[in-house]
Amino acid sequence: MSVHDSGSSGFERRTRIEVPAERLGAWHFRAGAIHRLIPPWERIEVEQEASPLVDGARARIIIRKGPIRTKLVAVHSEVDPPRQFVDTQESGPFAAWRHVHRFQSTDAPGASVLEDSIRYRMPLGALGRILLGRPMAREIARQFAFRHARTRHDLLRHAEFSARFGDAPMRVGVTGASGLVGKQLCAFLSTGGHEVVRFVRGTPRHASERRWDPRDIERGVDPASVADLDCVVHLAGAGIADRRWSEARKREIHESRVLGTAAIARGIARAKTPPRAFVSSSAIGFYGDRGSEWVDERSARGAGFLADICEAWEAATAEARDAGVRTVHLRTGVVLTAAGGALAKMLPAFLAGAGGPIGSGRQGFSWISLDDLLSAIVFAARDERLAGPVNTVAPDAPSQREFARVLGRVVRRPSFAPLPAFVVKILFGEMGERALLEGAFVRPLALHEAGFRFAYPRLEDALRLELGRIVEEGGGR
Repeated sequence: MSVHDSGSSGFERRTRIEVPAERLGAWHFRAGAIHRLIPPWERIEVEQEASPLVDGARARIIIRKGPIRTKLVAVHSEVDPPRQFVDTQESGPFAAWRHVHRFQSTDAPGASVLEDSIRYRMPLGALGRILLGRPMAREIARQFAFRHARTRHDLLRHAEFSARFGDAPMRVGVTGASGLVGKQLCAFLSTGGHEVVRFVRGTPRHASERRWDPRDIERGVDPASVADLDCVVHLAGAGIADRRWSEARKREIHESRVLGTAAIARGIARAKTPPRAFVSSSAIGFYGDRGSEWVDERSARGAGFLADICEAWEAATAEARDAGVRTVHLRTGVVLTAAGGALAKMLPAFLAGAGGPIGSGRQGFSWISLDDLLSAIVFAARDERLAGPVNTVAPDAPSQREFARVLGRVVRRPSFAPLPAFVVKILFGEMGERALLEGAFVRPLALHEAGFRFAYPRLEDALRLELGRIVEEGGGR
């Protein structure tokens, strides 16, 4: 059954990117590219990545739409690195699918064109075309607007960092590599030509994995396992807002951050040749509830459980810092991604027209786009001037009420349904009171002074990318 039979549909998208075609093609051929290209609003799991990408390589992907679970198996052919490759559905949701990826040079030096060309046929014949044809065409266009925007972003970021810090690749160790941020960080690093070493709690299954035990400060990290790394990025830790806080849950949150950080710091300090940089997670919870006050890295810590946690979290890096390793504390705000976290939890209510301000709505909502957070992590790993606390937040924090208004505009729904403070306290207890009803207006002073460039400084632009509501030239969405 050929994809070119009558009844097939087509799609093509071309985007000019200001990098040489060789870099554009190399990005797509490296491990991790598929993770960077999956739209965050989709429930897609990569069961098997086509790596190395050669003729006959197969990718296996699980796609979930509501209660429906489908497996897509794509086989690759006509692989001509770094110019093109083709993936064809072997089994999956379409009657047929053939996708040609091309990476072409232009007449202008240092520029290239990314071209995606697809031919596909809907299942169920004529009935499928009638019922599903138009919605599928819109969804494909939406997905590839995102894919091209993210590809362009990543390539320009890597080119920017190469021009600033040099082309030498890094070997980076990452804890929390399977988490929401960690998985994307590993993919961002890999597609940029860097080598990633993942620290895992179980038995390593790949040469790129090394074991650690975050509950054992003394022997949790073998010093030899970090001695060949340029940088360690420490992201592991129990989720703060995953569920209500009991005393046991608060102990778990505290220990997962303090013990794991101390274990990594001790391993680094004892390494024969320690990494040049240790980039460790923290959070803007350090500043506590600050009302209408603006704060930056020079501001004193706040009060409460979150501030206590952040202070202890940062202090746990002391052995690495005292050993002379440049140590950065990433005080991160709300990470905006539709793949999980706060935005994913809020989204159903907003899509139903029931979103709005939480509590008074006047509390600061300091956020950062996922892509800017990944870039800030790599920037902190490479910029020798950065040490100590670094606020990883967008430059202009709105109030929570303003955030709700912008999100409502992006999804084209009303956003005035309030969630009263007393309801938050009933539903979520102390966790809701501290994480939802309190906040701070935080400035990224250290990043600004170091010359870091935010790709998504505007809230609306970040939300449009993550939710697939990109405004195209001419006003299309």
